[in-house]
Amino acid sequence: MSDPVRTRRSTAVRRAVVIGGGLAGMLAAAVLAEYADEVTLVDRDALPSGPQARKSLPQAHHAHLLWSGGARAMEALLPGVTERWLAAGARRIPLPTGLVSMSAQGWFRRWPQMQFLIACSRDLLDWVVRDEVVARPGVTVLASTELLGLEGDAGRVTGVRVRRQDGSELVLDADLVVDASGRGSRAPDWLRSLGVASVHEEKVDSGLAYASRIFRAPEGTEEYPVVNVQADAREQRPGQTATIVPIEGRRWLVTLSGTRGGQPTTSAAEFENFARGVRHPVVAELISNAEPLTDVVVSRSTVNRRRFYEKIADWPEGFVAIGDAVATYNPVYGHGMSVAAQGVLTLRKELQAHSLTAPGLARRVQRAVAGPVGTAWDLATGQDILYPGAVGKEPGASTTVLRRYVDRLMLTATGRPLVTRALFDVMTLSAPITSLLKPEIVLAVLRGPKLPQLPGPPLTNEELRVAKEPRSTLETDPADA
Repeated sequence: MSDPVRTRRSTAVRRAVVIGGGLAGMLAAAVLAEYADEVTLVDRDALPSGPQARKSLPQAHHAHLLWSGGARAMEALLPGVTERWLAAGARRIPLPTGLVSMSAQGWFRRWPQMQFLIACSRDLLDWVVRDEVVARPGVTVLASTELLGLEGDAGRVTGVRVRRQDGSELVLDADLVVDASGRGSRAPDWLRSLGVASVHEEKVDSGLAYASRIFRAPEGTEEYPVVNVQADAREQRPGQTATIVPIEGRRWLVTLSGTRGGQPTTSAAEFENFARGVRHPVVAELISNAEPLTDVVVSRSTVNRRRFYEKIADWPEGFVAIGDAVATYNPVYGHGMSVAAQGVLTLRKELQAHSLTAPGLARRVQRAVAGPVGTAWDLATGQDILYPGAVGKEPGASTTVLRRYVDRLMLTATGRPLVTRALFDVMTLSAPITSLLKPEIVLAVLRGPKLPQLPGPPLTNEELRVAKEPRSTLETDPADA
């Protein structure tokens, strides 16, 4: 085979390469286009021209929530993107006002807005970002192109080697390479081949599986809340959840999940029955009269996995990993997109303070990325390790004490707005997890809820009416909503 073609390198031209054309990769390309003359984005698949599914993103079939912490980060990276999502059919749902959610400790009250989320299909969310980024000057997309490895040595990554669709190989020189290739990233192997030390990796696997189906939402549900029944990890049984996310086109994306020993199946006949068997049947009742628009789609790639790149002592110049390439989480917590966006935001902050070729840039970015990654990791694995049959590192004594505090905090959040706000600030990645230990929050948690537990889901009479559901199952005092 002939030697790969090499891109011409000039010290006067600043170049960057992004591996992966998903959400994280597109956001990274948008940032790098501000600081590099040429940005080349490499993806192994053909990228859709509209809001369609990408081949390498099977999880797009399931419910995705873009929490306010992630939405603000994306808005900072791509000003105006929120309005473009909304114009395309997404909804900005206030939290907890637009949320009917049963936590492990009870139903949340629908207090006035404290945070928010963006609700739509993952395909639409990605498309709006992709459509803007690929049109930017200096951004080139190499689709249907396979990443073969990194160029350089243990001290500096100088580019990437790729294979195009016609079988020819190409070397792309770069001042900075960003790995946004997702949960399938082969960066540990790429780096090891250059002589970089192996990365420490941790996994927590609850055996979770997801099953999703799209329904036609009933007339009059254009402003319907997100409805969610969470599992209780303290119960010695598989953790099962059911969620309705209103998406564009007056549709409901319904996602069910179950940990090892209690996973949902692809059976359409069993879909509603599974939803009826979680801790409250509200989701099953709401979809019982809805028209299914798709078959059931199941995914099982839900392992929590974290690579501690920030702990590698001799981190090479010119290489950064972000998003799912660093850590993946149980999707039930909805943190993946927000963490990726906040990671790209740290990349931009470092580029604002330093140049693309500044010594130590990659190390600073990698360490900064670990911040939002760590918060999401603690939230996900702290619960998942408790489920029967979960595989992973057992929590230490300090974690056990913290979990008891969090249990009490979750209970208090069902009936004390100060604590509810603090919880949603952390849950939406708008505040660090340490904010839950502020003196005023600790005191409120010790006092417990001000109000009694809600007896059922806080749906209003109008929400019950438009869904045409039996009042006997879903009835609740509208004043409690």
